[in-house]
Amino acid sequence: MAALAIALLVAAFTDLRRREIDNRLNAAIALAAPLWWLAMGFGWADAGFQIGLAGITFAGACLLFATGQMGGGDVKLLTALALWFTPVSFVQLIVLMAVLGGGASVAMAAFNMERIPGETLRDGLALLAALAWILGACAIVYALVTHRPLADSETIAAAAALLPHAWLLPGVFAAIVLIVAFGLFHIVKRQKSRLPVPYGIAIAAAGLWVLGEQTLPAAQLAAQSG
Repeated sequence: MAALAIALLVAAFTDLRRREIDNRLNAAIALAAPLWWLAMGFGWADAGFQIGLAGITFAGACLLFATGQMGGGDVKLLTALALWFTPVSFVQLIVLMAVLGGGASVAMAAFNMERIPGETLRDGLALLAALAWILGACAIVYALVTHRPLADSETIAAAAALLPHAWLLPGVFAAIVLIVAFGLFHIVKRQKSRLPVPYGIAIAAAGLWVLGEQTLPAAQLAAQSG
């Protein structure tokens, strides 16, 4: 587990520095997975299940690669990690990766947006949408890490109390969604150049969090039970 954590840190560093993740590193993570299975007492069926999960992950990630949403190194890293985590933990990794990667992508795209005279209002809405998206991503990450809901019943009740009629709350939410969608569309339309997003950092960060949150306690339990 310590070796996997170090490998994830190296992957994040190389992706940030060179926008690529070494094939040797991804191969080492994948080839070390059977040692982890042995340490956890996995049988043939468990090992086959992990290989199947990795195959499904590779197929889905290849679709993202084909559409330009993910790099080749990111696909290999995510597939290698599927060999290490149980389905429940891996789903948590995917969700956290998507939130972190999405927030980083929007932030970088906002800075990469071309300013055109006469579009001050659209640019302002775009920046407002980017800020809302990033704050939402931060709120989701905070909720996942602290195991708290995004909005408790008291917060929802307080928000509803600010409106004269409760039925206006869905309308306000729909309006916010439309504004954010318009702003994000404007950001995408006004990109100066193709933006290489270091998605490996999001994958590594999500992997490290799940490793400490889920996998480490499971390993300790397995060791105590013999």
